[in-house]
Amino acid sequence: MSALQSYFNDFLSNIRLPDSLREELKKAHTELREHLKSDDITKDLLVDSFLQGSYARATCIKPEKGHKADVDVIVVTNIDHEKTSATEAFKLIMPFAQKYYNDVTQQKRSIGITLEQVDVDLVITAAPSEEVKNEIISAQLSEAFTIDDISAHSFNMNSLQRFFDTDARENSWQAEPLLIPDTEDNNWHKTHPLEQIRWTRDKNRHTSGHYVNVVKALKWWKRVNMPGVKHPKSYPLEHFIGDCCPNNITSIAEGITKTLDYIVLHYPNKPFLPDRGVPEHDVFETLTEAEYHAFYNAVKNAAPLARKAYESTDVEESVLLWRTFFCDSEEFPRYTGDQSKNGFTPRIQKSETIPTGRFG
Repeated sequence: MSALQSYFNDFLSNIRLPDSLREELKKAHTELREHLKSDDITKDLLVDSFLQGSYARATCIKPEKGHKADVDVIVVTNIDHEKTSATEAFKLIMPFAQKYYNDVTQQKRSIGITLEQVDVDLVITAAPSEEVKNEIISAQLSEAFTIDDISAHSFNMNSLQRFFDTDARENSWQAEPLLIPDTEDNNWHKTHPLEQIRWTRDKNRHTSGHYVNVVKALKWWKRVNMPGVKHPKSYPLEHFIGDCCPNNITSIAEGITKTLDYIVLHYPNKPFLPDRGVPEHDVFETLTEAEYHAFYNAVKNAAPLARKAYESTDVEESVLLWRTFFCDSEEFPRYTGDQSKNGFTPRIQKSETIPTGRFG
């Protein structure tokens, strides 16, 4: 193993969700989904449920101090979106949430559930057609799709794999996004979390498993380099990285460097980012020009440093430069000394192998 790669492995270990939080999230979403299946309010409305968000796509990092980890649960229902308004859809599900949880908030497009250790977003959706509903039922997403299943090996063996890999011409779910109620305008809007997951899985394959780790590294870079800056938020940033990270990269360092270079070269102005599966939706819609330019300038300043760190053949210099890139964050290990100068040497310090992403 490259000595530099061992530093990145430790870095990724240090920024990922702690095992204790992973267990809390798993417990929270499992209990919620069991309640949905058995409760008299929801059992006849429920088609299936599955996870979405950075937790499901394996791109989440540990929360900031004072913040909780969260998980999004997509609840696919048979609510008739043509006869039921968005507001009415929430009225159908809110009593269920209030029955099991003390701290429940109706949000713009979800029901927020606040627990002691973690937060859960219950996202109501409607299947757009009988064909999509039947495909989702057949896929058994609630059984096949948990964060622990999406590993390079188990993923190939479950029904979600078959669901994604069926010829797109045979799939209604790809052509017909789910519909999500919006309480602000009282309308139903298209949303395609399954396509986002499928796209992420395929991108990770094309990058030898490095893509999701590049995303996590650059999310951490933004946090420590732009503290307190809200935009771009987690998913828009992840989406943008996905558009800019080249395929066939051979390391996380290469992915970071080439992604930043691509942004600097091709996107000096805020782009329109078509959402996965809903191309008319701009992922950067809520990002102002000023917010984008602040982000772009930060990228422009960081890109030469990443390039220098990536191209350095001296391990000590490279580690020092990467630590500077990450604002001397303690999560990126310090140089431990006694390293060869050719970039290949074992480290005595901890260096667990970090998976090349859960999307095999």
